[in-house]
Amino acid sequence: MADPSKVLYASEPALDVAEFRRVLVESGLGATRPVDDEARLKTMLGNANLVLTARLDIEGKPLIGVARGITDFSWVCYISELAVSASAQGLGVGKGLMDEAQRQLGPSVAISLISMPDAVGFYERIGMTRMTDAFWFSRKR
Repeated sequence: MADPSKVLYASEPALDVAEFRRVLVESGLGATRPVDDEARLKTMLGNANLVLTARLDIEGKPLIGVARGITDFSWVCYISELAVSASAQGLGVGKGLMDEAQRQLGPSVAISLISMPDAVGFYERIGMTRMTDAFWFSRKR
């Protein structure tokens, strides 16, 4: 189990795709992301302009969480993944990543995301406002 006092949060634009994949799988998001398509994962990371990581401050600095987003750094940021390894869930790592996003983006940038149904309570607990008017064109593959 992770010690929350030993978690380092940072911007990591060159995140290794294998580490990203591992956290997606361990977090439970692997069922909803293309984790078996390395090229697509690389593209997802390469085109995100906000990649934040949570790593344990121990030898090897293992990755335990990632927030990936798209932002203009002026008006809005869309968080497309907030993934925390199962072993670190419930320890404040997800909130820490969202706090780091707010810190790096500043008070003039709004943050939006689409929650998985079982994570809605988490976002409400950390103070995000539920929006009712969201729309979606589904992907074809």
